[in-house]
Amino acid sequence: MSRDGGKTPTTTTTIKFLCSYGGRILPRYPDGKLHYHGGETRVLSVERSISFAELLMKLGEMCGTSLVLNLRCQLPTEDLDALVSITSNEYLANLIEEYDRVAPPPAPPSLKIRAFLSAPKTTKKVSPPPSTTSPKLSYSVAAMLLPKMPETHWRRPFLPSRPPPAGVLTTRWRNSTVCLY
Repeated sequence: MSRDGGKTPTTTTTIKFLCSYGGRILPRYPDGKLHYHGGETRVLSVERSISFAELLMKLGEMCGTSLVLNLRCQLPTEDLDALVSITSNEYLANLIEEYDRVAPPPAPPSLKIRAFLSAPKTTKKVSPPPSTTSPKLSYSVAAMLLPKMPETHWRRPFLPSRPPPAGVLTTRWRNSTVCLY
């Protein structure tokens, strides 16, 4: 109550983020609607004036990680298939403004922004170390990759009518001759 006896408007200086991390967004079986499965969900209350960098730091502390996180938030009128990536102070301010615009006047104290945290996808391609395998090991891998033949072919050997060209490795595999080019 104010001095003049009238009620003061309820304005809050904090907002709450309902943060989910460590899980995945998957379609629900009966209706196909997306939902968050697994992981942890926590509530983080912060000042409205928080910067994007400070928010990421607090979210990292909450998750127990020092890694840079991707922050994606659900708009108040949208489903999980239309998440917005928050990457700067401007995007964060726009998100809060959107929630304020949609929420009726008494609702801002209970305002919770649905947020999803994930580790960034790496764009580096890691190449495997140079192979020092022997030809025998390479042959074993090649033999495993060959398609399986029906059992009828296992019993009667396939004999080529003429020998393979020079430089072609041949071997017997399940009573069949296999040519590796």
